[in-house]
Amino acid sequence: MQDVLGINISDRLNTGVLILDNDFNIIMWNRFLAVHSNKTDVQVIGNSIFSVFPELPQKWFERKISSVIQLKTQSFCGWEQRHHLFELSHSRPITTDSHFMAQNCTFLPVEVAGTVEQICILIEDVTDVCHYQTQLNKALEELALSNRIDGLTQSFNRKHWEECLAKEFSRARRYSHNVALIMLDLDQFKLLNDTFGHQGGDKVLIDTAKVISELLRLGDIFGRYGGEEFAVILPDTNLVGAQEVAERIRHTIAENIIVYQERNITVTVSIGVAVIDEEDTRYEDLISRADIALYKAKSMGRNRVCLAE
Repeated sequence: MQDVLGINISDRLNTGVLILDNDFNIIMWNRFLAVHSNKTDVQVIGNSIFSVFPELPQKWFERKISSVIQLKTQSFCGWEQRHHLFELSHSRPITTDSHFMAQNCTFLPVEVAGTVEQICILIEDVTDVCHYQTQLNKALEELALSNRIDGLTQSFNRKHWEECLAKEFSRARRYSHNVALIMLDLDQFKLLNDTFGHQGGDKVLIDTAKVISELLRLGDIFGRYGGEEFAVILPDTNLVGAQEVAERIRHTIAENIIVYQERNITVTVSIGVAVIDEEDTRYEDLISRADIALYKAKSMGRNRVCLAE
């Protein structure tokens, strides 16, 4: 009577109820599991869980069950650890891209006379929770990214770029490493804006930022400093190396042809380069010296690289 009552109750639950013996054979399989696996209790009872669900990570699963038996205590596996243990269908195809339901699984020891003879696994469908949490995390990541990225050029904005420079400056000071700074400004950008309009100017900024990004190493940090001015942090780089990078940027930009409304636009840049110096006490000192070198390059005729003193 009690067994029949228990089966009737378990079949009304919106949770999977799976009971295994110590040899991993299925001895109970409720209606929830039958619906979502498309396998009836008659088809699975008496069979190994690994034959019914061949996708189960067997070694991991055996260790999990073994710990529950030995410690006589329940255990848990959430969807954030493993999206799903069992390949069970869900009823939310519109709200999620996954073919299988996200699951929270609770492992319960079933004791008889002080000995764990069976393991009950409760399988909760948390597909909606998983979907909405994933969407929330994605939105938070996009928000965090938007707070760091310049909307036009997709390079770092000035605020985030300066935060990066502050960290690199501190690291260089602490470990006696080099850090170099490149400041560059598009030559005669106001004239370009007057000639091609602000949309043409935006096109130049976008293309120029892309050219610069493609010339940098993975660890270099590129940002839009303001208006038509860009800046690059070169960690662990001496003056010679920084000058080589700057000249490569200058030459590539000068050779690049930007097409806007079927018209070709070419631009040049003036560049100032500075490397951390003993007299630099703040990262702003490094910016100041690179900026002075930049304006020296402009005053000397533009389209050139000048090094900070």
